[in-house]
Amino acid sequence: MTAAKRTEGQGEGTLLSHLVELRTRVMRMVITVLVLFVCLAPFADFIFTTVAGPLMARLPEGTSMIATQVASPFLTPFKLALAAAVFLAMPMLLYQTWAFVAPGLYKQERRLILPLMASSIVLFYGGVAFAYYVVFPLMFSFFAAATPSGVAMMTDIAAYLDFVLALFFAFGLAFEVPVATVLAVWAGFTTPEKLSRKRPFVLLGAFVMGMLLTPPDIISQTLLAVPVYILFEAGIVMARVMVPGHKEVEAQQKEQEQSGS
Repeated sequence: MTAAKRTEGQGEGTLLSHLVELRTRVMRMVITVLVLFVCLAPFADFIFTTVAGPLMARLPEGTSMIATQVASPFLTPFKLALAAAVFLAMPMLLYQTWAFVAPGLYKQERRLILPLMASSIVLFYGGVAFAYYVVFPLMFSFFAAATPSGVAMMTDIAAYLDFVLALFFAFGLAFEVPVATVLAVWAGFTTPEKLSRKRPFVLLGAFVMGMLLTPPDIISQTLLAVPVYILFEAGIVMARVMVPGHKEVEAQQKEQEQSGS
């Protein structure tokens, strides 16, 4: 066997082993979600009642949520139970992702990934909790107060579920800003010094994000934009602490700017 054939065979074997490992990781993710869904399915009605609590508490007296589709009363709670299973499985999903890419990382890179993974889990759940306990009560109170006279506020349960799940994911992902900031500095795309100069643009971008990801009311937009900006500042601090060598890069860039001017 020639060297070229051996190299080709080794490459095919390596690719096949990666594909097998990827399949194994994905199967573990799917099994984790399914097991959690089976455990949560008997409590689907309780989960839906809990998630619908912020709206139900602020509906006008004598009104309630409604189901406009035949199968909604049955399918909507189970759909929410599946979404809850994905939420609860997030640590396992992130761990399996990290375990798949970890063999290709250097030792110092692994030391950085583990704290980032833990931070991303905490921040994601923090964003979801912030949406449920802070944003929903204020937003639904505003919607109830803004309902025109003569109009009964009776929200469809399927539409409500889609609405709150979108906001849960929006706030959960928005709270990942510090992790994204650290990764950008770690990858060499930017430095903490450059990011600190972009504060006005980031603040504007946070409000644009709030406008795109939340309903068209100033309360929910502000409640998303302000935490995103604060987390951006936290990301700069985290990058300065966690990413080694950024001071040398900033010093070199300053020298280049001074020599260029």
